[in-house]
Amino acid sequence: MEVSVLNIKGEDTGKKVVLNDAIFNIEPNDHAIYLDVKQFMANQRQGTAKAKERSEVSGSTRKLGRQKGGGGARRGDINSPVLVGGGRVFGPKPRDYSIKVNKKVKALARRSALSYKVRENALVVIEDFTIEAPKTKQFVEIINNLKVDGKKALFVLPASDKNVYLSARNLERVWVTLASALNTYNVLNADVMVVTENSLKVVDQILTK
Repeated sequence: MEVSVLNIKGEDTGKKVVLNDAIFNIEPNDHAIYLDVKQFMANQRQGTAKAKERSEVSGSTRKLGRQKGGGGARRGDINSPVLVGGGRVFGPKPRDYSIKVNKKVKALARRSALSYKVRENALVVIEDFTIEAPKTKQFVEIINNLKVDGKKALFVLPASDKNVYLSARNLERVWVTLASALNTYNVLNADVMVVTENSLKVVDQILTK
């Protein structure tokens, strides 16, 4: 599949790139996408929630009332969960929420997500560019020229570019990422992907191994 290459002014350069059908034109596998996104979301969880149980609450262990004849349920000491200030029954404890997904499944999920973007005409290929100094105003002009303003836009770069990152970081619906760090969640979360020419080469190298 051929796609026209634009410049940062939004003009057609006359160049075309051929998208790898093995990456951008496969039959998407929704279950692989589900597993990869599930892993990504699970790995974002800190798992640091903690509540004190009965044995961990600071308080006297003196028995409050006699065992029988009180007219109510047995409740032991003041740390009992049935009393205000007592411990919590089966409260949360620190845990690791991360799950394992095979590398081949993750790669299939990324190829599926990229194929969805091509089907939706939500993939824009531009020439490699840089910004001489961090200027948010200049980056906004690029967004307007490419007609992706008002959309959640994901810019994919082949290598780290501090000036581009700093120019985009204050924009609410714009993200900048590296081609080597591309993941299924970010691809699907964006309304449109803006990919540079060299980024496509990096994606090809990673997803055709």
